[in-house]
Amino acid sequence: MAPSLAQLTDALENAAKRRFAVAGEPGPDTERGRRLSAAIEAMRHDHVYPAEQPEHRADGDHHDERVDVITAVFGLDELEAQLLVTALAPEMDASAADAFTLLGGDWTSGRATVALALEMCGVPTGSATGRTLLSTSGRLLRHRLVLLSGDGPFLRRCLRLPDRVSGHLLGDDMPELSIRRLLTPVTGLRTAHSDELARAVAAGAPLSWLHSPPGAPGAEVAAAALEAAGLDVLAADLSRRPPHAVLADIVAELGREGALQASGVVMLGADVLAEPEHHWIADRLLESVVPIVAVARRPWDARAARRLPYLADIPPLTHHGRSALWSQRLGAPAGSDDDPQRHELAALRLDPSQIAMAADQAHLLAAVRDEALGSELAREATRRLVSGTPAVPAPAVAAPARTSLHDIVLPPDAQGELERLIAWGRHREDVLTQGPVQGKGGKAGGIVAMFSGGPGTGKTLAAHVVADALGLELCQVDLSSVVDKYIGETEKNLERVFQQAEAQNALLFFDEADAVFGNRSQVRDARDRYANTEVSYLLQRMEQFHGIAVLATNLRGNIDSAFSRRLHFVVHFPDPDASTRRHLWVRHLDHIAALDEADPVDLTGLSEALEVSGGDIRNIVLSVAYDSIIEQVPAGMRHVVLAAEREYRKLGRRLPDGWPPASAAR
Repeated sequence: MAPSLAQLTDALENAAKRRFAVAGEPGPDTERGRRLSAAIEAMRHDHVYPAEQPEHRADGDHHDERVDVITAVFGLDELEAQLLVTALAPEMDASAADAFTLLGGDWTSGRATVALALEMCGVPTGSATGRTLLSTSGRLLRHRLVLLSGDGPFLRRCLRLPDRVSGHLLGDDMPELSIRRLLTPVTGLRTAHSDELARAVAAGAPLSWLHSPPGAPGAEVAAAALEAAGLDVLAADLSRRPPHAVLADIVAELGREGALQASGVVMLGADVLAEPEHHWIADRLLESVVPIVAVARRPWDARAARRLPYLADIPPLTHHGRSALWSQRLGAPAGSDDDPQRHELAALRLDPSQIAMAADQAHLLAAVRDEALGSELAREATRRLVSGTPAVPAPAVAAPARTSLHDIVLPPDAQGELERLIAWGRHREDVLTQGPVQGKGGKAGGIVAMFSGGPGTGKTLAAHVVADALGLELCQVDLSSVVDKYIGETEKNLERVFQQAEAQNALLFFDEADAVFGNRSQVRDARDRYANTEVSYLLQRMEQFHGIAVLATNLRGNIDSAFSRRLHFVVHFPDPDASTRRHLWVRHLDHIAALDEADPVDLTGLSEALEVSGGDIRNIVLSVAYDSIIEQVPAGMRHVVLAAEREYRKLGRRLPDGWPPASAAR
């Protein structure tokens, strides 16, 4: 049983008697001595030994039970428990604070000095035992049960309980605000991985690291495992910590909170713990008194700690698993199994918590609009969720517009390859759950496609189409901020982009990819050697990439040949022929509100005369829209002729023979 305040009162009285017996110290007949005796007597009246307690115990004495629990959970010995009670005393009894002030001085603010605390525990103040008990390596300070205030000599510092510990010992179970802001509800999802993790927890694993890529139920698996081990779950998202918060403090307080609540701790967003500057924190986590499960998008870094935690890779949900969660959240109306939109929802690479958030938003939209809840509203809610997810910061830019396959005009073979790429993305997890079909030896389950073709042929638009069809943010890499003149910096910048794209479940789009994926050359000087190193790094990193990447290039021949076997798709975007150009003219002109019936646009003449790309046609039609609005007249063939001539001059090209068409009216 932990020491009580009655025992502390005896120790205080003995300390007072020792001071009264020393010549020069205030005696019991002085004002200070009388005040000290009165404070001790008040404590004696309020705190009695269990055998002397009345039948109806005072509410303030329930702290004894909580001290017993903390002593057991944190493995405190008798001396540590005495020091804990000594630090608690002034928090619950003003008479104890008065006694400590009278014995230690007004500067102590009613707290026991280290010297007084050790004296009352019977520990010599100059002993190594006293130093060890209250060192940063000791259990009391390491687990933040007790703090030392003041910066003077060790013996003159004061024992202080953190507000959360004193509140808990006095019956308040509310976590501190800094922790409450990070807490997030998690519903357990039992799988074979959760059963295995539960056995690891039962075997005493203090720290487990779950590698949970986008779309994987890492948090839900962790919660199910802790529940199976008979523990409550305290889940917190480290990525939600304020910018000014010190990570080591947050992690330590989370571990302490889990112990105070006798709960296992699930730390979401644990990728930050794998950063080199935070490796030492992992060593502290391996000393936790309650199980901690870290859920991260990144695999464990073997350099992060001196010992290995329990490691597990959590695969993404299958198409069937996501479909079941959507049905559970949205309901399963008749015929929903054959609903194409429901299948499209299940194809989105979302984890259970994201599906829950999107479903809640869909319910809200249905109530606001007074519409029936269905897949269409759920799809809209999912777009809001994905668009609201922080995209890859600089050096990447998130795509703002939403597109579909109907927005792009391609030859049948290119269109078919694009549709096949989208289908691969939708069913990737279903294929990967069958086994390492992608190969072994460090190969991940990512998909890499190359779009090749001249400028304006639709490569960038096609990347947007793929991203939107899969419900992903498109993150276009800004090569000007990635490529660095200093040796090794380009690889660091690229690694940061890859990691952030994986963490945010984004489609990574390299425009002008030959700038970084170019052919390796014969080494003639140091610049060649380091340029080849960058390409070799990219070759390896693309194989380890867990997401979807698209490389766009105008010059396919400039791409290093070693990338060919790492590409799953190569889609060529040819310059449009006359028939395709006609479709492009129709598609873009449809967006103009008013066309002049008296001056109709000659689609056949334009598509046959102007050998331009889809991007050029877009620019011409945009110019037509501005000109017609400025003139406040409907757009006609005359506007198209002038806009086409300006576009040709901008491109530095000669207009074709026979221009303008006979149908043009100047």
